[in-house]
Amino acid sequence: MKVFTQSVNFNADKELIAYVDEKVLSLTKFHDKIVDAEVFLKVINTSDKENKVTEVKINIPGSELIIKREAKTFEEGVNAAVDNLKRQLKRSKEKLRGSVNS
Repeated sequence: MKVFTQSVNFNADKELIAYVDEKVLSLTKFHDKIVDAEVFLKVINTSDKENKVTEVKINIPGSELIIKREAKTFEEGVNAAVDNLKRQLKRSKEKLRGSVNS
């Protein structure tokens, strides 16, 4: 699986990009047909502490899963998005199994 990471309104350092790649690549354990993933890291200029937006889009054959999370840090946002995507990928895979068996 290929992971494309884009940072909007700032330059992401190598450690953050590596962290995002590692977390998103771990999703392959939950669904073996993931084509690729796109991650958008955005900083919103507001007075809120939760001004970091993480958006993860996973492409699987037949559909795409998109999760958007706001958090204090990108790491928190990535973790929340990946946890949510794990559940969605498991559900998607179960649906595939169900349609194959019927």
